[in-house]
Order: sequence, then structure tokens, then C-alpha cells
Amino acid sequence: MSTGRVDGVRRIAVLRCNAIGDYLMATPALAALRAAYPAAELTLLGAPWHADFLGARPGPVDRVLVLPDVPGLAGQPGDVPPAGDLPGFLAAARADRFDVAVQLHGGGSRSNPLVAELGARCTVGLRAPDAPPLDRTVPYRYYQPEVDRYLEVVGLLGAGGPTEYPEMNVTADERRAAADLVPPGRGPRVAIHAGATDPRRRWPAARFARVVERLSSDGASVVLTGTSGDAATSAAIRARAGVPVVDLTGRTALGVLAAVLRRCAVMVSNDTGPLHIARAMGTPTVGLYWCGNVINAAPVTRTRHRPLLSWTVHCPECGVDCTPAGQMHRPGEGCEHRPSFLEQIPVAEVLEETRDLLVSEHLVRDGLYR
Repeated sequence: MSTGRVDGVRRIAVLRCNAIGDYLMATPALAALRAAYPAAELTLLGAPWHADFLGARPGPVDRVLVLPDVPGLAGQPGDVPPAGDLPGFLAAARADRFDVAVQLHGGGSRSNPLVAELGARCTVGLRAPDAPPLDRTVPYRYYQPEVDRYLEVVGLLGAGGPTEYPEMNVTADERRAAADLVPPGRGPRVAIHAGATDPRRRWPAARFARVVERLSSDGASVVLTGTSGDAATSAAIRARAGVPVVDLTGRTALGVLAAVLRRCAVMVSNDTGPLHIARAMGTPTVGLYWCGNVINAAPVTRTRHRPLLSWTVHCPECGVDCTPAGQMHRPGEGCEHRPSFLEQIPVAEVLEETRDLLVSEHLVRDGLYR
């Protein structure tokens, strides 16, 4: 298998069609591709939200092609075009004559055939044991830091770079909207995000309320963030905490949320997309993780990021071992129950790490109380 730079590259396609956190974990690899092939057009095969969010925003992606529903392709958002549009999409993509097609979307059982159908001169990506090959592949094993995984893939093309997220660009309008939503208040701002798509990744709302109450008594201004689906959780936190907060749940599009988080001194959050947005905005974080997910998704530095781990490995309801993801020789692949796997994380740890970040000298020096 050959590796290294590909000559004469004018067009690069990258498959990464999932949610905001998944996209941000791939941005160091996208930035590395942009640096290695500065004259090439970089096209993301993504979802409608990618087209809306990235279309007029500076960054490594030049354009987005919205991928229709691909049966068997995990992680696609629900609002993609129907599967019947896929043949026409592929015909149009082949007409673009991509020089390189990169698969950054899972082990490859469905994504590798899709990338191969683009007709690029060189195909590169991940490959699980049951997946068809591409021209250049990195072995896919479930437990690996996602940022490093994708940098390893683009390394096969001679691209490399830092693991830090490139800073997400926000517009002047988004900054103004954020300033209106979170005007100057008392003390440093702390963002709290209590939602997550998977209930197993949600720390109990009652514990978030205790954190909100204690931080408020410390003199911090608390900002609640979330989607409209998190409204009940945020309402419960407000009621239990009994202190003034700025509740932005369901009130911010992605760009405005990013600008809001840029104005916060720290974010405390479950392992979900807005936690990654905070990282991309340079905002220090206290992230709440299940131990398996921390391997794949948590930052590895500790100056500005403090992941807290729950070591619960057996389902609290049925006792099944939920760790063997991708381990074919180990029995079990989890269960259908969805209780919180984060209850092992105590309030005291969250408060300790948040307070430490708030008083760290480097935060004051760098002007992050903004």
C-alpha cells in the first residue's frame, strides 16, 4: 500500500455526514488536508446542517454536498434527502472527477463502498475487519481517540497537524446576538448544558441544579444552554436551584451558541455537541463522560479541559457489561436499557474542577473573563 502525497490533486471529497460534535472531532484532519493541499477544493459529503452552517463560514471546507439517506450508514441525521436521490447524487459526484476521496465515517462496511463509487483516483479511509478495502486504509478499532483516528487517515496522504480543534469562526451578527443574550453580569459566566441525545450520557438534572446553586453563591453568572428538547430539563434545574440564571434553552442556532460560549469563562456539560463547540471556541470545559466514551471523545490536555469519568461498566438496570463495543471475541454488545451511566460522578468533583478553572491564573491573564 502506497502512502504519502498524491500528485496533481485539484478536488478532494471527504465523507463525514453526522452531528456537530462528530464534525468538530474531524476538523483537525480537515485542516491538515487543507494545509497539505492548499490549491485543492475540499468538498464535504455532509448533512443539511453542514450546508447551512458551513456554507458562508471561513474554514477548511470549501463546499458541502448534502448526502441523501444511505441505508446502513450509521449516524446520518434524520433530515437528509431520501434514499431514492442517491443514484443521482453519485452520478453528479462522479462528474466532479474527484482526485481523492476520504472516508472518515466509521468502519467502512457501508461507507467504503459509497466512497469507492465516487470514482476518485485515490481512495483513503478506515477499514474494519468486515469492510471492503480502499486504496489506502487505517485499521478501524472502536476504542481510539477520534481526533487521532482521522489524523491517522489523512496522514496516509502526507497531511498532518495538531490535534487541537481549529477555532470556529462566528459572524459579526452572531457575536452581536450573543452579546444581547448574555449581557454583562456579575462574576464570570459559566455555561451549563444538561442535555444529550443518548440518556446514558446525561448526568442527573438534580446534580446540575446543585452545581448551579453553588456556583451562583460563589458569584458566577450561570447560562443554561440546550435544544428545545432539553426545555423540561432546564426548567427542572431552574426550579431546583432557585437562583437567577440566563436560560437560552432552545433559543440559539449553532453559530449564536458558539458566540455565547466564547463569552463564557467555563462550560460544564455532558458529552455532547455543545461541549465540542466550547472546545472549538477556546472556552475551558468540565466534561462529564462515561469511561468508554472518554477514550474516543475527551480532550487529552488538562490546562483548560477537565474530563470527569464515571467508571460504571455494567448496566444499572440489568447488569450487562456494556464495554465490548467492536470486540468480536468478547460476549455481549450492551443492552437496550437507557439509564444514566454518569451517576458515579459526584457534585463535589464537578465543583472542584470548575472552580479551579475559574481561578486559574492563565484564565485571568488570557482575558477569558469576557
